[in-house]
Amino acid sequence: MSAPLNIKIFVISLQRSLDRRKQVEKEMQKISLPWSFLDAIDGSVLASRPIEYKPAKVKRLQGYELTPNEIGCYLSHKEAWKRCVSENSPTLVLEDDFVLAANFESVLGTILEADDCWDFLRLQGLYEVPYKTLVEKSGVAFVRNEGDAVGATAYLLKPVIARQLIQDSADIYEPVDHFLEHHQKHGLEFLAIRPYPVDITRAKSTIADRSERSPVKGLHKRWRSVARALDRVLSKDPWFPK
Repeated sequence: MSAPLNIKIFVISLQRSLDRRKQVEKEMQKISLPWSFLDAIDGSVLASRPIEYKPAKVKRLQGYELTPNEIGCYLSHKEAWKRCVSENSPTLVLEDDFVLAANFESVLGTILEADDCWDFLRLQGLYEVPYKTLVEKSGVAFVRNEGDAVGATAYLLKPVIARQLIQDSADIYEPVDHFLEHHQKHGLEFLAIRPYPVDITRAKSTIADRSERSPVKGLHKRWRSVARALDRVLSKDPWFPK
């Protein structure tokens, strides 16, 4: 009998999302690993904005404010990172709209055996982007995406990475999936597995309420560039370092 995989699995889900939780329980029957729900923070019912969120500065440097549920989603992932640190174990973070590939547990076993190949690993992406294969193990390709695949439905991280993400989340100013890819900010290499062993249900999110935003353009974009440049000069910890 093979040894149990050394991993913690947390599924971020709102307590009130009973139908989604039933679907998660059904989906997790595909694997034999222990897992648990992590109760998501419902941004729509937050009594006040968290101390990490500074709306005026966010509007100035982003060109838009985050929605309440984007803030709640970020805080929920931050809680998962804290659990990763406290458990001192590699951790799989899932949002509750995932679909596991039939061979998911086998792929996960290969990933964990190839411990020296990764620290921070995307298992799902919303957009197809070019990538460069770094190494292949038992048919599982560890790659570097050459673009932002977007999404935070499924990723693996080690405690050392979780600590860094927490440290660099003293301010919350962008959606969490953008932050995961913000290499200039946290300096971490977010690799990926191809083919992705996780997909999504395409159901409307109950955690985030982000619609497609119009790009910041014209004079507004110029002012944003000036604000970011000033922040790089004046701040010890700029939000958008070069």
